[in-house]
Amino acid sequence: MLNFPSLSISNHTFSYNPINYNHIPPLKFQSLALCSYGRTKFPSGSCSYGLRRKRVLVKGVLKVKEEGVESGKRVDFGEGFDAIVIGSGIGGLVAGTQLAVKGARVLVLEKYVIPGGSSGFYNRDGYTFDVGSSVMFGFSDKGNLNLITQALEAVGCRMEVIPDPTTVHFHLPNHLSVRVHREYDKFIEELTSYFPHEKDGILKFYGECWKIFNALNSLELKSLEEPLYLFGQFFQKPLECLTLAYYLPQNAGAIARKYIQDPQLLSFIDAECFIVSTVNALQTPMINASMVLCDRHFGGINYPLGGVGGIAKSLAKGLVDQGSQILYKANVTSIITEQGKAVGVRLSDGREFFAKTIISNATRWDTFGKLIKQETLPKEEENFQKVYVKAPSFLSIHMGVKAEVLPLDTDCHHFVLENNWTDLEEPYGSIFLSIPTILDSSLAPEGRHILHIFTTSSMDDWKGLSRIDYEAKKQVVADEIISRLEKKLFPGLRSAIDFIEVGTPKTHRRYLARDEGTYGPMPRSIPKGLLGMPFNTTSIDGLYCVGDSCFPGQGVIAVAFSGVMCAHRVAADIGLEKKSPVLDAMLLRLLGWFRTLA
Repeated sequence: MLNFPSLSISNHTFSYNPINYNHIPPLKFQSLALCSYGRTKFPSGSCSYGLRRKRVLVKGVLKVKEEGVESGKRVDFGEGFDAIVIGSGIGGLVAGTQLAVKGARVLVLEKYVIPGGSSGFYNRDGYTFDVGSSVMFGFSDKGNLNLITQALEAVGCRMEVIPDPTTVHFHLPNHLSVRVHREYDKFIEELTSYFPHEKDGILKFYGECWKIFNALNSLELKSLEEPLYLFGQFFQKPLECLTLAYYLPQNAGAIARKYIQDPQLLSFIDAECFIVSTVNALQTPMINASMVLCDRHFGGINYPLGGVGGIAKSLAKGLVDQGSQILYKANVTSIITEQGKAVGVRLSDGREFFAKTIISNATRWDTFGKLIKQETLPKEEENFQKVYVKAPSFLSIHMGVKAEVLPLDTDCHHFVLENNWTDLEEPYGSIFLSIPTILDSSLAPEGRHILHIFTTSSMDDWKGLSRIDYEAKKQVVADEIISRLEKKLFPGLRSAIDFIEVGTPKTHRRYLARDEGTYGPMPRSIPKGLLGMPFNTTSIDGLYCVGDSCFPGQGVIAVAFSGVMCAHRVAADIGLEKKSPVLDAMLLRLLGWFRTLA
């Protein structure tokens, strides 16, 4: 049995308490279409927590009846739904809202009582904590890659945002301290001040990133699995389409090495890509890297006033306002198939819902390892798992601290790798720190700041522990992380702690329903760009996937892109967009062949 000493800081013992959603105020919806399972509907349209209810259909809207929930009951919604979305992460919500505005009838099923998944939030002791990162891409007012803004506007929502002047402040080995300024020229000037001998290489590498970004940003982004759209874009923008096709099989690290020789500068680019994909530049597709490395200067990082959780709440409200529905406390345990076609889902309480199509916002491993009940994996999923493994999860620390411990010029986001570049991808090797109260002080009590700290951690590191040893290990690991930040950035941090909670990969698995707590796929070896990434369609008719284990991968802007693409493909398949069945079959076969090349 492992033994770890007890640890207390300023009378606050390290522990992770499960999220108490009763502290979260009920969501307010303008539409009376649906209140979540476990809530009562009021005439005003607001939702409030109540007894478990049975729902029946009355004139096209859901009503509640004060009876016990009947397990094993097929729930009939008249003409049914065009699509059921499993999970309300950003990818699932974007797919659902994009379909709803096209006229589809959508039902989103969410396991918890708030939407958002890893882009959700929770409240504690006057603090509003983002579950995941607060680096928000795709939230500007220009271009075609501002996908979060577009998704909100599509359902009549707009959020006030706060521009972040510095995307991230790197604190790296050999006293390398680089701020990624919002202004591109200012960032390049700072980077070249450390590597003046590589100025030409720096400009050429980031110049190629801009070439890709500009090509993407000039296109109307829809499904790459829909041939009529692809042909239309090619005839309108042939050069841009050929540019993207050229870079599709390439990785950022290989291109960086064409222009740059300095090993420390190449390691810096590894760190840049690690934030994007949790792997180094040689394993990061060039298209993914370019989206992030350029959008931070084009549209900039913009934090939503009130916290990241407001994005998902706004999308959920917009979905309901469009006449579709979201059901909370709805834990999907299996996808129902009939004659090889996905036709519905079954919940943990036995209820069943049916639709023309099913969209899974779960990971590919959860979708085909848990929700699809069959003994053997489809060949396409076997191939995917040969190329990709689950990326590691995170140890996360949410803290409230006294404001005076932070210097006045502190940036919102920091990346810390103190001693050895080789530690970059090791568990607990690098630390990402987000301080959203630098931008929005309303998230914390007066005189306090929020620190959200996370570092990669494997589920294997937390298996086989008793509850006592598990809690003790959290204390020890968290103390080590805090000591590192205290030494590197904020002297006196330990004595300034007002509130603290620690989460492990087990926490992420439990609350986000992600296999092993993973945050997406990671290539087993050096991949061929994005060729191995699956798109939204699957080998099961009527079943689609969306989220970070689909093209184009991890990150808010990427999963939003995945949601837009999925909605377009589903809309075509259910008759809301034009389609060509013959061209569809040819393109899907071609894309499947491309994936085998990875």
